[in-house]
Amino acid sequence: MSTNQDKQIILVTGATNGIGLDTVKYLVKASASNHIIIGARSVQRGEAVLRDISTTRPAGSLSVVQLDADSDDSIAAAVTLLSADFPHLDVLINNAGICPEGPEDQWPTREQLRATFETNVYGPTILTSQLVPLLKKSTHPRIINVSSGMGSIAMMSDHNGAFVGAKYPGYRMSKSALNMLTAYQYYHLKSEGEGFKIWTYCPGYVVTDFGRDRKAREDMGLESSETSAQGILEIVEGKRDGEVGAFIARRGARYDW
Repeated sequence: MSTNQDKQIILVTGATNGIGLDTVKYLVKASASNHIIIGARSVQRGEAVLRDISTTRPAGSLSVVQLDADSDDSIAAAVTLLSADFPHLDVLINNAGICPEGPEDQWPTREQLRATFETNVYGPTILTSQLVPLLKKSTHPRIINVSSGMGSIAMMSDHNGAFVGAKYPGYRMSKSALNMLTAYQYYHLKSEGEGFKIWTYCPGYVVTDFGRDRKAREDMGLESSETSAQGILEIVEGKRDGEVGAFIARRGARYDW
């Protein structure tokens, strides 16, 4: 019988809907060696996801941890629990994110900015720093920071680019900050332990409830968030190891910072 020592332990934050939920589904069905920890603000929602996925009889296994990226107490409790329950953490997928701005909001309010940075920047920064000791116990530690091309300063500076006209300035700034976190983490952790592999990953503009414009996304004929999850699976499986420390996207794409 397989134990947690034998498993590849993967934590996905923001795992109860959208890209996070699809990522959990893809990873748990990909291999019997995968144990996916569903990071959820609401334990009840996390357990509902676990029950729903379990009915499909996936190859891997699942568990739930209460995790609110906006709360230091929640992060500390989650880290304590994970450190007690698992001998190591192999992959951290910082997926939890918010965008309280609407598509027509040209400038964010202070409250919107504060909320956005709490979840999109402060959360993954604090969570990752506290999980480094558990990640160091892995023979192949990986961190995937789920960002967006909207956070690319190079793309925003190209005034003929595809998404330069899209607003969401607070969200853009938060993802630029997350990209810097990736670059910083990679420099300081690449030689730690067994050598960390770290990426910024853009999941693409897909159909989700994110940004309060799901109907518009559907009307545009955008792809399912399952394609985003497939891209994350490829990183976990080592198919993007030649691009460690980079800003990557689906289908082999790579972005400038």
